Amino acid sequence: MIISKQIHSFHIPVMGLAYTIDSPIRVAHFGISSVISIIDDELIEKMNAFYSQKFSLPYQEISKKAEDYRAKRITAYLNLVDTIVKDKFVKFKEELSESKSALENFVAMLPNKSSIKQGLSKMLEEGVFIKETIKKYIDVHLSPGEIDVNIMTKIDKDNFKGSEQLPIEFNDAHASLRGFANSNLSSSVVLSAGMNPRLYSYFENFKDFFPDAEGHLKKKIILKVSDFRSALIQGKYLAKKGLWVSEYRVESGLNCGGHAFATEGYLLGPILEEFKTKKTELLQDTHDVFVKALVDKEIAVPEHPLEVKITVQGGVGTAAEHNFLIDNYQVDSVGWGTPFLLVPEATSVDDETRKLMTEAKEADLYLSNISPLGVPFNTLKGTSNEFYKQARIDNNKAGSSCPKKFLALSKEFGPEGICTASKKYQDVKLSELDSKKETMTASHYDIDRNKITEKACLCVGLANASYLENEIPIKGQQQGVVICPGPNLAYFDREVSLSQMIQHIYGEASVLSETYRPNMFVKELKMYVEYLKNDIATFTDQLSAKNIKRWSAFKSNLYDGVAYYQNLFNEAFHSNYDKIQSDIMIYKNEIDRIEIPVP
Repeated sequence: MIISKQIHSFHIPVMGLAYTIDSPIRVAHFGISSVISIIDDELIEKMNAFYSQKFSLPYQEISKKAEDYRAKRITAYLNLVDTIVKDKFVKFKEELSESKSALENFVAMLPNKSSIKQGLSKMLEEGVFIKETIKKYIDVHLSPGEIDVNIMTKIDKDNFKGSEQLPIEFNDAHASLRGFANSNLSSSVVLSAGMNPRLYSYFENFKDFFPDAEGHLKKKIILKVSDFRSALIQGKYLAKKGLWVSEYRVESGLNCGGHAFATEGYLLGPILEEFKTKKTELLQDTHDVFVKALVDKEIAVPEHPLEVKITVQGGVGTAAEHNFLIDNYQVDSVGWGTPFLLVPEATSVDDETRKLMTEAKEADLYLSNISPLGVPFNTLKGTSNEFYKQARIDNNKAGSSCPKKFLALSKEFGPEGICTASKKYQDVKLSELDSKKETMTASHYDIDRNKITEKACLCVGLANASYLENEIPIKGQQQGVVICPGPNLAYFDREVSLSQMIQHIYGEASVLSETYRPNMFVKELKMYVEYLKNDIATFTDQLSAKNIKRWSAFKSNLYDGVAYYQNLFNEAFHSNYDKIQSDIMIYKNEIDRIEIPVP
């Protein structure tokens, strides 16, 4: 079994379309793994041109007229990123072996528990800087961070050539997968937003996802999951096809950025506890199914079970929390997303938006309904996208021109699909609403009108930051920038260097604001309590036994989570133990006061 040489105990998850589009180019040579979104082929083509010019590498434009242009654009960009990262890594290793100060700075960025840090520190302490000795050690022990990619499985729109629907392999997510599969990368695809059986079946077309004779996977699968049950179901589903899930990336349903896929009141701590206690079961159950599938496909069965990692992300903000997740739950890595939006060396964000984030307070960060997917979406007040969207609404021109159509998933008006943020869709819906205006109260009319017009063009808004940062011209209707940080952003209030953020993660320094920051588990508990209260308060449909059962289960799961947390915290958070327990009791009392409606 081949296991990668992991240098760091954190990774940078995918953020938006643009924010980590080039993160591997920025940080992979330091051994930091990050994830690129490969949904937006237009952005990817522009970044391919930009970085080809920046690094004096050949560039061949792939126009929309080319056959299978979407997949080809993705393949070309990923190959470029791979080339740049490998070149930067070689030069970085040379610098480390030739400059003592560069080596000392690098060692300072490594986690204290790292055997690599201990080995390099010992060489430095010996006082004799021997270039060849250090070079040999670095060649054996260092590797660049992973260049992973993300596909949001729901973004799998059918595509057409004129009025003719193209075969399923030309759907958006399918083409994205093909773009990754055909690339030179040896890394992982992170699948998020739940199961897509058609997409999962498509993996079988690419040999790189199956083990070779030595049991090595050139390309791996990572599932972003919300609970153990989902992991087991999806893991076995893929295993039946001879496809191995190398990592289960557990994400908090609410205490993270982007779309919020809330659980039914299951909290992150109990979820991680289940993964810890049942990891062997997960490994064995999927391995048995996996082996049978490989035999059926006449593929050599690996001598030993393949590696499975459990990682976690969502709301972590201190070294104490980072270490607790690793030590208590034995996770392999912790995702730090939102804080890295304030690290210009790591993420692609324009100056105006980054400044807005440094000034953000708790009240400025909220779960919105702006996503055309109809899923709650974390966002920030005061964005340029919000400004331009409101200006169109005020001028009776609500809606986006919808140039990219990645979220044109509503089939309400035909098989080609339409986006609920588009002007075309909103014009129809506003016209329908106006026809009923005389039968409605003014407040009811305003509420329904806002439900239509609040949808934002995420396809453009989540990509514009890279164009602005790199001074790439933006054509078409002004959409501004959509940013989707998690609530954790409220406690980080300044731009910091990559070195400072890493030292913060490993407890060597702090970049937090002076404001009191609740423990990540407590913050998530608070969000789930508020989510349940709001879900009940805003419910307007006819009450059914199903609704009552769901709310009751949600409340019961919250109680279970509270009981778990009351027995969990110990020396790991000794300085805040009393405050954590006090906060937990406050939210327990709030749960007590939540009344489940009765028919």
